[in-house]
Amino acid sequence: MIKTDIIIIGAGPVGLFAVFEAGLLKLKCHLIDSLPQPGGQCSEIYPKKPIYDIPGFPSVLAGELVDNLMEQAAPFKPGFTLGEAATDIEKQEDGSFIVTTIKGTKHHAPIVMIAGGLGVFEPRKPPISNITDYEDKGVEYIIKDPEFYRGKRCVIAGGGDSALDWSIFLAEKKIASEVSLVHRSSSFRGHLDSVQKVFDLAEKGIIRLITESEVVGIEGNGKVESLTVKHQKEGEQSVETDHFIPLFGLKPSLGPIANWGLEIEKNAIKVDTRDYSTNIPGIYAIGDVNTYEGKLKLILCGFHEGTIALQSAFARIHPEKKNILKYTTVNGVQGF
Repeated sequence: MIKTDIIIIGAGPVGLFAVFEAGLLKLKCHLIDSLPQPGGQCSEIYPKKPIYDIPGFPSVLAGELVDNLMEQAAPFKPGFTLGEAATDIEKQEDGSFIVTTIKGTKHHAPIVMIAGGLGVFEPRKPPISNITDYEDKGVEYIIKDPEFYRGKRCVIAGGGDSALDWSIFLAEKKIASEVSLVHRSSSFRGHLDSVQKVFDLAEKGIIRLITESEVVGIEGNGKVESLTVKHQKEGEQSVETDHFIPLFGLKPSLGPIANWGLEIEKNAIKVDTRDYSTNIPGIYAIGDVNTYEGKLKLILCGFHEGTIALQSAFARIHPEKKNILKYTTVNGVQGF
């Protein structure tokens, strides 16, 4: 039995920053995550993708942000149970909780803070009959390390920010030898700046832009060698490539958390915005996993939510103590 003050479910950026805020209150944290390393989506899905809306960082790679958060949390010596999804939660007679993972590891604490991001992810796959035959053989649904595509021909499909951003990145940085972007429409859903940049790069011949088209077939001997691309009016063409990267987004689900008796709305946990508590006293939800009127799914909003929730958690753990907010500019950071 692992005992701590706060069990944090989810070791993404919001969960990691919660460790720091809890540490300032002299509260110990233990994090549980189904992924084998801390960082959540930032480590698993886009570690090399730049993030532009973290205060004080005009641009920071997602992986670097995680490294910085780990360094910030280090003085408070958090515990980690990684590679194990939290599956069950039991409320004890004294109001505390026991959280058990899929491997049977048990954790006991008076507070549970759910920071599970959008939950468990599955990629949205294009309806190509043989696509599973080429998964990890030239078909990838996420880009973890752009260097994997060094000197390779890449076809990206999609019309959102991920498809636009990665097309720009692989082409501008001259990582891929050839970048093609296929989209079923002539308009895109992403940021206008990114859309304009793709059109500019296409005009210069740096990106091959194939609009009003879809990839309908994959050919290759044991690995991707070419794709069949069907235009809405002009018919089919064959495009030779080494990699096909359909970036149609990920389908999130809450997984086992959905069965814990929490109030759920639109695949997210409803919270009270006074302290981001759930309908179960002692359980809080912070970051993308929660929902409330006016919710913005931004990392910086999750940082704020965790900070407020921890003030409430402190009062719940130590009802006899009065917590006086101490500024780090005055008191510094004193770890355990």
